[in-house]
Amino acid sequence: MLRLDLLHDEISGNKWFKLKYNLEQAQKEKKDTILTFGGAWSNHIVATAAACDLLGFKSIGIIRGEELNEDSSPSLILARGHNMQLYFVSRELYGEKEDPGFIDYLNKEFYQPYIIPEGGNNDLGIKGCKEILSFCEQEKYTHICCAVGAGATLTGLIESASMNLRLLGFSALRNADYLKNKIEKSLTGYGENISWKLITDYHFGGFAKKTPELLEFMRDFYEKNKIVLDFVYTAKMMFGINDLIKKEYFSSGSRILAIHTGGLQGNKSLTV
Repeated sequence: MLRLDLLHDEISGNKWFKLKYNLEQAQKEKKDTILTFGGAWSNHIVATAAACDLLGFKSIGIIRGEELNEDSSPSLILARGHNMQLYFVSRELYGEKEDPGFIDYLNKEFYQPYIIPEGGNNDLGIKGCKEILSFCEQEKYTHICCAVGAGATLTGLIESASMNLRLLGFSALRNADYLKNKIEKSLTGYGENISWKLITDYHFGGFAKKTPELLEFMRDFYEKNKIVLDFVYTAKMMFGINDLIKKEYFSSGSRILAIHTGGLQGNKSLTV
């Protein structure tokens, strides 16, 4: 397992890489405010708030769900603790977050902030994720696995993987087959030659959903390995890997690297 969760307590895992070049670009453009999007349990919202606090940016979070408030989740409490201003919008309006008209409105309302898409899923986010595999010796493995939300991490891995590797992305979202086309459209000529697959069978009901079976797997995994997984992403990936091993999906002699993408703060909601 590649332990990206150990990079930072709050700007952990893939969030570090997806924010790296976005925040660098904001500095180049002399922006003082970062605006981004997420749900009430978003790891990206927390990581962005923490990174902005650390680097001296103001931060704004557009949060999906107008029925929510700042005390609705531990994630939002953490973001507010890092001085992020939270604005709650209807799910319908949130669905227009990539619409040019809505972006124009946000630019006028918040005085031209630097806008990072939900999950850090843009070209600069993918550029950062291309650096993840520099932390491992690729030739030691036959398969590399990661959890998938918006798709930026898997795209970056595909764009930087050795030709002999097979990449597997485990979606944490229900009905996520649409991501395959989205990822394909983001690939360059190099990435188009890499073997990869999006696996959509281990979402456990959908994003941030959980079952007793998944929670039991997390507890058992910790007892055996002393590694904490988060129920939103990495536990679903590891459950999927283990299940595929049992089903003999991997050929004999396969060497599998699982990427721990952090986000452990999401587990705080298990006690709320």
